[in-house]
Amino acid sequence: MNPEKLKKMQSEVRIGGKGMPRRKKKIVHTSSAVDDKKLQLSLKKLGVNTIPGIEEVNMIKNDGSVIHFNNPKTQASLGTNTFAITGHSETKMITEMLPNIISQLGPEGLNQLKKLATAAAAEEDDDVPELTENFEEVSKKEAETKEAAAASSKAPEVPASS
Repeated sequence: MNPEKLKKMQSEVRIGGKGMPRRKKKIVHTSSAVDDKKLQLSLKKLGVNTIPGIEEVNMIKNDGSVIHFNNPKTQASLGTNTFAITGHSETKMITEMLPNIISQLGPEGLNQLKKLATAAAAEEDDDVPELTENFEEVSKKEAETKEAAAASSKAPEVPASS
């Protein structure tokens, strides 16, 4: 093995100063399981109970997006007004979920949906402007000028006599 390379590796491993033993850096991995256990303990103190039979949960935001949970674990405590929803979530726009989400919308959600519909209708009103010129006449004039130019370039030149 190359002695220079060995010295370089030895210098990188040392943590302390001169005279200290060489030790590898200890990497501490923190897991989310600890946080999950703390959260479950806190929820247990609040007295939450699991609610079975919920297939999906949709949380509608003010900006028109929806946080969608499919088959979540839902827990609730009515006495403390606490709800916990855990599971895989997706953020979607309200227009993507429209046919299924209409029954879940309250009065505010319906008003927001109306605003989105009027905004979409305003974008669709950008139609093609009305024709102000007759383009057939212009194309006929262009064709005539091209024919005249072609005819003048085909005419033979007459030599000048001196």
